Amino acid sequence: MVVVTAIPTIKVDLGAGLADLEWTINAYNLAFACLMLTGAALGDRFGRRRMYVIGLAAFTIASIMAASAGSIDILIIARVIQGVAAGVSIPVSLALLADATPPEKRGAAMGIWGSVAGIAIAAGPVIGGIITQGISWHWIFWLNVPFGIAATVGSALLLRESKGPRPKIDVPGLLLASTGLFGLVWAAVRAPSIGWGSFEAYGSVVGGVVLLALFVAWEFKAKYPMLPMEYFRHRGFTVANISAFLQHFALIGALFVLAQLFQFGLGSNAMVSGLQLLAWTAMPLVVAPFAGKLADKHGSKPFMVAGLALLGIGLLWIGLVTSAGVGYGSLVVPLIFGGAGIAMCLPTTINLVFASVPPEDAGVASGVNSALRELGGVFGVVALGAAFAANGSFESAEASLSGFQAALVLGGIVALVGTAVALFAPGKPKPAGPVVDVRPPAEEVIETPIN
Repeated sequence: MVVVTAIPTIKVDLGAGLADLEWTINAYNLAFACLMLTGAALGDRFGRRRMYVIGLAAFTIASIMAASAGSIDILIIARVIQGVAAGVSIPVSLALLADATPPEKRGAAMGIWGSVAGIAIAAGPVIGGIITQGISWHWIFWLNVPFGIAATVGSALLLRESKGPRPKIDVPGLLLASTGLFGLVWAAVRAPSIGWGSFEAYGSVVGGVVLLALFVAWEFKAKYPMLPMEYFRHRGFTVANISAFLQHFALIGALFVLAQLFQFGLGSNAMVSGLQLLAWTAMPLVVAPFAGKLADKHGSKPFMVAGLALLGIGLLWIGLVTSAGVGYGSLVVPLIFGGAGIAMCLPTTINLVFASVPPEDAGVASGVNSALRELGGVFGVVALGAAFAANGSFESAEASLSGFQAALVLGGIVALVGTAVALFAPGKPKPAGPVVDVRPPAEEVIETPIN
């Protein structure tokens, strides 16, 4: 969110072309989305705290590299390293949180996590605009450094270590999952410039789907699967992950569109548009802790259903009222609806995912959920961007409005589809499935007689 607001300034300062600027975003997204399952698997095998600290340290170093970049090529390389570091850190961070929290209080903990995520989303556009306009774009990366150092040292000293139940890494599964996800995300980030009809785009999709199908087939027979397929038989696990994908499809795609609507369609500058988005982005800070705490008592389903419904209604409302001369006052209520919906759904989907697997497999649950949320966001930006392009253009503010309308209506429809999916969630927390047996075969076990 911070980097997006600085793109125009980076273009001028580094003399970058449009394709280069796209890669300052795409390079991060590719590495980030493709390594979620890998990060979770590495944390389970080598220690979640260890991988979290390594990821934080790498992200901090890459931020220094980005802040010091004198060319667009160095900046893109730094963004790749940031994406790799985030892909390792994010899934193990949720697993560490789940490990540190008793199940009966996990909803509240996820609610607090959601509110912190809300702070980040809300602050990104505002801080990005202030720093870029008032200081220098380099400082959007320097800002990470003191926080990164403090988080790295604090995590190393204060967090407790935990591991997953599998003694070995499922290397074939890891390679198939990572390359399959890479194919899907590559197609998504390249299609806007080369078109979905190109061989590169649809070839990447087909290749990604085939590799992920091979991943699923392999996981059924792997001795130590990185993703036990039997978890998808648990209704809560499957419904929560599908809901998370659809929520982020609508959420991230809509944020991408709304930022452009305020700036190009309604004439706000970057800083003002960030402030206008606070009606949406600040809601998780306010609502998420309460939603998570109430979910501990009443279950996740009501909040998932209501949250996705509010998100869908809010986006449809904005899409229908957006027109030439529309005032910000006409958009405040639907923005609040959408933000409150996110705040209700985000922590409760994650909580239901964790409640659906044995405690020692929190890393697997986090990796799957994080990967699907990120994929949803990537494809949401592409799909809503395509809806805009098919119905509007940037030739003028007036010409853009019909495109913004179509994109936001699509986002609202997807969120309402998520509402229908969430209706199938279990009404109350269900017992976790059986623990995956990762002990050696019977012939390898040495029996010790007991006197």
